[in-house]
Amino acid sequence: DIFLSPLGPCRIRSVSDPGYASSFPGVAARLVKEEGFVRGFYSGFGPILFKQIPYTMAKFAVQGLVSEKMYLSMGKKPTEMSGAANMGVSLSSGVVAGVCAAVISHPADTLLSKMNKAGAGGSGSIPSRMMNVTKEMGVVNLCTSGLGARCVMIG
Repeated sequence: DIFLSPLGPCRIRSVSDPGYASSFPGVAARLVKEEGFVRGFYSGFGPILFKQIPYTMAKFAVQGLVSEKMYLSMGKKPTEMSGAANMGVSLSSGVVAGVCAAVISHPADTLLSKMNKAGAGGSGSIPSRMMNVTKEMGVVNLCTSGLGARCVMIG
C-alpha cells in the first residue's frame, strides 16, 4: 500500500476533475506542486489501511466459513467432489465473502475517496481532515452512500 498509495489520489483527481492535467504524470506533478508530496500522495494512507485490513480479514474469514458450511450442508468433503462442484463452492463463497467485506470496509473506502478530492476536509493534519469529512457527510451517509453499487461490483 505504501507504493500504491500515490496512484489513488492521482486516479481520483483525474476522474473528479478531468481538466486537472492531461496525463497521469501531469496529475502527479501538479498534485505534488500544489499540495506537497506527503499531503498530495499520502493523505489517504490511513483510510487505505482502515479499508484494506478489515476487507482482507473479512474476505478470508467469511469465505472460509461459508465454504466450510456449504460442504457440511452437502455432506461431502472437497476431495469427494468434482472440480466443477468445488469451483461452484469457491465462487459462491467468494461472492458472499466479497459482499460482507465490502460492507465492512465501505466507510473507510468512502472516506478514502473523499480525502483524495481537492480541498476535502479543509486544512490541518490528516486525522483532523478525516474527522471533518466524517462530520460533513455524517456517519450514516459515510456507511451507506454508494454501498449497493459497491456490493454489486465486488460481489
